[in-house]
Amino acid sequence: MKVQSETSLSINSGEYKGFLRDDGTFIISNVPSGSYVLEVHNPDYYYEPIRVEINPKGKFRARKVNYVQPSQIVQVPYPLKMKAFTRFKYFQTREQWKITDFLFSPMVLMMVLPLLVMLVLPKMINDPETKKEIENIQFPKVSNEMPEISEMITSFFSGAKPPEKEKKPISSKQNKKRN
Repeated sequence: MKVQSETSLSINSGEYKGFLRDDGTFIISNVPSGSYVLEVHNPDYYYEPIRVEINPKGKFRARKVNYVQPSQIVQVPYPLKMKAFTRFKYFQTREQWKITDFLFSPMVLMMVLPLLVMLVLPKMINDPETKKEIENIQFPKVSNEMPEISEMITSFFSGAKPPEKEKKPISSKQNKKRN
């Protein structure tokens, strides 16, 4: 009963309308001769539209509507027996969480790949000279002349001047090493 009460039929997008009877049949009367598209409307199911052609003598011919190839004709037997083509899906199923989604995310790849390169690459090197060169590379050290952030923030909020550090004179030995 529910299907019959929710289902309606229309010709040419509502030019003529009809409803299902209790036994599932339908009649749309007072339709003049011509070519019409019969559509079935139901909130739960989709039905394929059917083109019905009525000649002036009252003969009927029905075929499936094919918008892609209109010249292709697939005859439908008369009286029309409409079957639901598919059920409407109003909601999409939620995508499940997978560990691979996390591992292959750009943020994780940007953090993990350089770490792997730093750890694995030195162990893969077999040349002793290259190993010594890598060990002897001296990375630039942070200068002692840079003020500490904590002191800068404290002096900013207290209004006092930051304490100045004593500069150590550079010995002549260090000057010789630099030259």
